[in-house]
Amino acid sequence: MSKVLICAAWPYANSPIHLGHIAGSLLSPDIFSRYNRLKGNEVLMVSGSDQHGTPITVKADREGVTPKEIAERYHEINKKAIEGMGIEFSLFTKTHTENHAKIVSEIFLSLLDKGYLIKKSTPQYYCPHCMKFLPDRYVEGVCPICGNEKARGDQCEKCGNTFESGGLNDAKCVHCSTTPEMKETEHFFLKLSEFQKPLTDWLENKQDWKNSVQLFTKNWLDEGLHDRAITRDMSWGIPVPLENWEGKSIYVWFEAVIGYLSASIEWAKKSGNPDAWKDYWTDPEVKSYYFLGKDNIPFHTIIWPAILMAYGGLNMPYDVPANEFLTFKGDKMSKSRGMSIDIPSMLEKYDSDSIRYYASINMPENKDADFSWSEFVTKNNNELVATLGNFYHRSLSFTHKHFGEIPEYKGSAEEEEKISAAISAAAKEVEENLDKCEFKRALKAVMELAQFGNRYFDACAPWALIKKDKEECGSALNLNLRLVKALAILSNPFLPRSSKGAWNLLGYDNTIYDEGWKSLNIPPAEHQKLRSPAPLFTKMEPIEEETNKFGGFSSLNLKVGKIVSVDDHPNADSLFLLQVDIGHEIQVVAGLKKYYSKEEMLNRRVVVVSNLKPAKLRGCESQGMLLAADAGEELVMLLSAPEESEPGEAVNSGLPQNEKRIEFKDFQKLTLRIGSIQGNKVDIGREISADVREGDCGKVAVFLPSEDSDEGLILRTESGKAVSVGSEMPDGANIR
Repeated sequence: MSKVLICAAWPYANSPIHLGHIAGSLLSPDIFSRYNRLKGNEVLMVSGSDQHGTPITVKADREGVTPKEIAERYHEINKKAIEGMGIEFSLFTKTHTENHAKIVSEIFLSLLDKGYLIKKSTPQYYCPHCMKFLPDRYVEGVCPICGNEKARGDQCEKCGNTFESGGLNDAKCVHCSTTPEMKETEHFFLKLSEFQKPLTDWLENKQDWKNSVQLFTKNWLDEGLHDRAITRDMSWGIPVPLENWEGKSIYVWFEAVIGYLSASIEWAKKSGNPDAWKDYWTDPEVKSYYFLGKDNIPFHTIIWPAILMAYGGLNMPYDVPANEFLTFKGDKMSKSRGMSIDIPSMLEKYDSDSIRYYASINMPENKDADFSWSEFVTKNNNELVATLGNFYHRSLSFTHKHFGEIPEYKGSAEEEEKISAAISAAAKEVEENLDKCEFKRALKAVMELAQFGNRYFDACAPWALIKKDKEECGSALNLNLRLVKALAILSNPFLPRSSKGAWNLLGYDNTIYDEGWKSLNIPPAEHQKLRSPAPLFTKMEPIEEETNKFGGFSSLNLKVGKIVSVDDHPNADSLFLLQVDIGHEIQVVAGLKKYYSKEEMLNRRVVVVSNLKPAKLRGCESQGMLLAADAGEELVMLLSAPEESEPGEAVNSGLPQNEKRIEFKDFQKLTLRIGSIQGNKVDIGREISADVREGDCGKVAVFLPSEDSDEGLILRTESGKAVSVGSEMPDGANIR
């Protein structure tokens, strides 16, 4: 038995995690952790929400809330999604904690005391319009290396290269699109240049790392390491622990990697043994693995090792098995690009093991892998259901029906050895690949054993054998159930829900981990009672590919409405009871008394969500909802349909509409904002691309595929006229 430290990259707490996060950096550490636990090793697996990254402050600015509100909201959403995926951390914490701030400050001061941090006054991006220095995510421009037009201030997501402030071409402030100036500001720098030789020497012994990781790291070293700023002009984050440095915080790239250590220390405190973390960080025999996406490689093979060297006394990374990207239609999954498939939504529709199977068998280990809905269905139906699920169910159900327990084995030693050899060969292949963090090959070996099981079951033909010789049939089924047990153990790292299900159906009351890897070839106890079988996987129906990035808008059925009567709600002082003509009259309950008089409401042309499920509001049925812009309790304004539009006219922006009734919670998932026409762009607190047409002006309503999308869809009637709102409504206001 040995100890293993497993560290998984920290997702930003600015949006729900998506399938790219799972395939890239969250699933592989869980597979590796489960495997090691089955082997009897003690595992500490840590990660958490990166709550101090500028994506959080960007999101907060857009929503008009504090960064902490955003960070806490998405920490809870993502923690729940991770648990829903069956991913088990020893501790999944967050960076906005006293413990993390304390550890980061200690390391900062230690490096400062040892002379590894120096002060420099350097030019940084400064927006003269916003009158503030711009952190990396507040700047976008053209990457000088690959030409990517959406590179951010310090790193290009597309090619992975990083650069100092001022390195972007055609840089713009993401808030106002102003070209920033370069202005002097004082910051602390990590003397990364001093670690050129120590890191080069250390990396010489890492020839077994992935080629992509070695190459990426070598390129950094070949270019020469440069001192790197570790503080920034920003109040959200961990404050610089020195006097007269108010308003500056420690840069997220420096403090987030320290999170692996601070999370381990937090785990130890919560475990009741505050020094337990030292067993994983100071014992040179303990191997530490860091799982992440390829865009994070230099932070884990250059910067974090340099910090560890500077601090001293802690283990260096043993392996950094970084994955490539999971793409969607050829583009990197990314919330900011509107190209993502979020996990909370997937878990509402699909089984966690189905998602885990696809992400594992299609894992982007050595090259980018593309996701498609059709392949997701095919992998589930033709492999998971038809192979593994089929073998589980036919073996367990037939045995349960005719014996109700594990039958005795009275067959030949040669036949028994045949099954034992198949299990041993599969286990050896799975073990060899998982030891090297090659997850796809390991899972393929598991599925090959399941295919062997199906062939063996067919060869035994128990449906015929039971009629001829029940004892011989029992022996054959005994061997099939040995395969079921072995598959439950071997598949557990990948498919924990179904492996637990198969284990329980075999009649075990303990856990797979109680028996572990060592029991792979130990037959289940004869006469052990089987539980009533049930299929462990479900076949999926074909999923229609969504080809239009604005396809989510088509879940709505919006119509022009004309308010034809306005009455007080009989049971609520704050509500109106409206009759609205949308081609036919419907009744709508609206909480608008605080903002409009009856006279202001009457004959007004509005936009109505006409396919909302009717709901009783204080005793009166509401058959639709009026769309309004909301900038807080003091400013709520109804959207206005063009005066020349007719009641019942579709507000569809040229897309098909949905006749199906939707719940209010479904509407809440959509992102609708107010923006100002600015030339051929729309300003929603930041400029986005949109189909601006001649005659468009003022404030318009815009649909976004995602919160961070750089492209929007202006709401238009069938005649092409834009839906508008009063000029008092600020850009970026929410529509509800």
